[in-house]
Amino acid sequence: MRTGPTFDRATQDVGNIVALEHVNVTIPDQVVATNFYVVGLGFTRDPYLMVGAENMWVNLGQQQFHLPTAPPQVVQGHVGLLVPDLEALVTRLEEVRPKLAGTAFAFSVEDKHVAVTCPWGNRMRCQGPGPEYGEHTLGLVYVEIPVTPGSADGIARFYRQIMDAPATVVPDGGTPVARVQVGHRQELRFRETAATPRPYDGHHVAVYIADFSGPHRRLAERGLVSEESNPVQYRFKDIADPDTGTVLVSLEHEVRSVTHPMYLRPLVNRNPAQRQPTYQRGRDAFVPGMA
Repeated sequence: MRTGPTFDRATQDVGNIVALEHVNVTIPDQVVATNFYVVGLGFTRDPYLMVGAENMWVNLGQQQFHLPTAPPQVVQGHVGLLVPDLEALVTRLEEVRPKLAGTAFAFSVEDKHVAVTCPWGNRMRCQGPGPEYGEHTLGLVYVEIPVTPGSADGIARFYRQIMDAPATVVPDGGTPVARVQVGHRQELRFRETAATPRPYDGHHVAVYIADFSGPHRRLAERGLVSEESNPVQYRFKDIADPDTGTVLVSLEHEVRSVTHPMYLRPLVNRNPAQRQPTYQRGRDAFVPGMA
């Protein structure tokens, strides 16, 4: 018999959805997007893929924003981001403000986060590193979507029964929120609200799942597969109560298998603190925790 300490192994379970990889919103102007996402937020344009004017992939840690050129899309809720230095973020946003004049761009320093609105109205909540994120200091940590009252429970059951992902409904300030675990320290959140949500306009998120065929089978049985993309990817748009079939909210999921060639693709991230007047040799790349 082996001896040693006893651990609760369930605390390390991540569920079937192993990663939230990107949020995709279309934008009409690549120059304005560069000023916001790269210069202002301090993220990195992917140097290898989508380098033309028809699309831009922006790296933040091991996640991305995908920004195809088209009329703008706006996520109904907001996106939660982890950034290494909130003070440096505020400085960059202030510096880029004149270049984004006349757009919806705005930001404010709130309690423990910086609320940022992109030039076309997408809202982001930027947080600094903390114990809840372990060693992670840069990345996409959650997407929060407003939903109608009474729908959080059905959404949580959808993710548990159809996607095999841990999901619970928790009260947050008296408001029910369905929280879906996505891999390690990432979530999809669905917050009940009495306000009328922004109409869904086709933006999407991309996730990787370990059991690729099981969710596909269950989605197909309910007529919910919206695209048979290729052997390693499919899509669904409607999140429906698994018992009644009632559509509770729409958010397109680009579902990828872990055999997808882009799974765990290393992403280039620059150190936004590097400036020509204060250049330091050997510090061009972003390294978590680097001062």
